[in-house]
Amino acid sequence: MNIEFLSTVAMITPDPPASRQLYLDTLGLPLAGEAYLHSEQVAGCRSFGIWPLSQAAAACFGAPDWPADRRVPQASIEFDVPDAAAVESASQELLQSGYELLHPPRKEPWGQTVVRLQSPEGAIIGISYIPSFHEDPSFHEDD
Repeated sequence: MNIEFLSTVAMITPDPPASRQLYLDTLGLPLAGEAYLHSEQVAGCRSFGIWPLSQAAAACFGAPDWPADRRVPQASIEFDVPDAAAVESASQELLQSGYELLHPPRKEPWGQTVVRLQSPEGAIIGISYIPSFHEDPSFHEDD
């Protein structure tokens, strides 16, 4: 698997108003959005977000409730690979290594291709390809 960079970090919250108060109001992070607060303006992170647990459950399982038989995640971390085809390859590698996928590789409406699993610690781990992160030269610090 060829991970190119850490693309997204999101805190998963069961209480969006309390998280909004901490991250937006108190810490003053430049977050935008309604339910899913996010920013691509937090230095050192391509995208930082506050993801409601109900949205994380819907993204992974197609329903707003997190399954009772799974550890409730507190964070989501996504690693970007070189292209959309590499997401499929990564999913096969994960399956061959014995990991259970939360959902198969899929293309989201905003253009991201992603597959997710849950880490031993309970975090949601995504292997993704976000085209805009590869096209924007400001994201290539080594160039």
